[in-house]
Amino acid sequence: MTVTRFAPSPTGYIHIGNLRTALFNWMIARKTGGQFILRIDDTDPERSKEEYVDAIKEDLEWLGLTWDRVERQSKRLDLYDEAADRLRNIGRFYEAWETPVELDLKRKKQLNMGMPPVYDRSALALSDDEKSALKAARGAGVWRFKLDHARINWTDGILGDLSIDAASVSDPVLIRQDGQVLYTLASVVDDTDMGVTHVVRGSDHVTNTATQIQIIEALGKVPPTFAHHSLLTGPQGEALSKRLGTLALRDLRESGVEPMALLSLMARLGSSDPVELRRTHDELVEGFDISHFGAAPTKFDSDDLIPLSARVIQSLSASDMAEHLQSVPEDIREAYWMTIRGNTPIRADADKWWPVFAGEATPEIAEEDESFVKEAFALLPEPPYSIETWKAWTTAVKGATGRKGKGLFMPLRLAVTGQPRGPEMADVMALLQKKPTL
Repeated sequence: MTVTRFAPSPTGYIHIGNLRTALFNWMIARKTGGQFILRIDDTDPERSKEEYVDAIKEDLEWLGLTWDRVERQSKRLDLYDEAADRLRNIGRFYEAWETPVELDLKRKKQLNMGMPPVYDRSALALSDDEKSALKAARGAGVWRFKLDHARINWTDGILGDLSIDAASVSDPVLIRQDGQVLYTLASVVDDTDMGVTHVVRGSDHVTNTATQIQIIEALGKVPPTFAHHSLLTGPQGEALSKRLGTLALRDLRESGVEPMALLSLMARLGSSDPVELRRTHDELVEGFDISHFGAAPTKFDSDDLIPLSARVIQSLSASDMAEHLQSVPEDIREAYWMTIRGNTPIRADADKWWPVFAGEATPEIAEEDESFVKEAFALLPEPPYSIETWKAWTTAVKGATGRKGKGLFMPLRLAVTGQPRGPEMADVMALLQKKPTL
């Protein structure tokens, strides 16, 4: 059975980059009838907050990305300790005491000599007495995994065949000086223990994947299938990282973005498949193929969500929008919605036009049009009006004033609605509840 996971850290809100990872893993699981695990990476007690755990769930539920089970890494610390002991017993785990300043000096020296800035494994050469002295002086050290200096090969679901020379990579720190287990070890233990078969994540994890493959194999397990999607950039190719604070899912939601608009864009962006609005989650899943995605950075522009969201809105019925149409009398609610939905980009704007139909719009009248509009309104009878009223009225006004074209229609639209653009005026007039006043 296919098993995937999404493993966010509850140290902030989910942003658009996180969504891409969550969505790909969710679609793989749903397409194959497998399991999708929401795994909360809360091993850092200082930065992890329960309010962010709740926010992560809320954002995923808003998008309809349901999970089959929830796991908390903070409740699995014993398993990580067991894995660490196993690595120690087979000689693949060692303690090191260098300070950040010492490591930085080593890196600078290596770079000045034209060498790759890779940890030199000096901790492996320490005698027992030297280790005891360092521990007495500095306390506990960090624990590093000893890489086997061979090539690490795997076939990536997006990037194809990959090969990384382990000698070009520093032995990764898996446990910090304060005893906190880091992501690399916790993820390996969880993925193998939970039977995760497919891991999709950003291309910035490629080197991390190479080291994890060796850790998994050292623990006697079989690595899952990995796929690394491209990273998102801004519309001009600029780094998106500085803008992620404004691209949190909850901010997009509050701005009126529709869930299916966001999912439709993110499910195909960066692939060879066209971005098309999908109406249901099943339609999203049906055409998804991870191999259709490329390695090149993918441009994301939040403005692309505006027309997609508008199309979702325009497909909704008055009953779908009932919550946002409370100010509109029920007997004309359907006709009202059908008239204005093409000019309603977000749900919150659904009742924005009601004051116009209620005869409460503030007219916009240019100084040079004042006498013209006054004469025109004198030719407008009292309601009720019909779909024919606009044509009959403008024909009468044209005959009386000689105005035509934009000079005829625009001043009347502005006087009736207060807006330069909007629904067809014939439809507007048919729903006016009383004669507009100047």
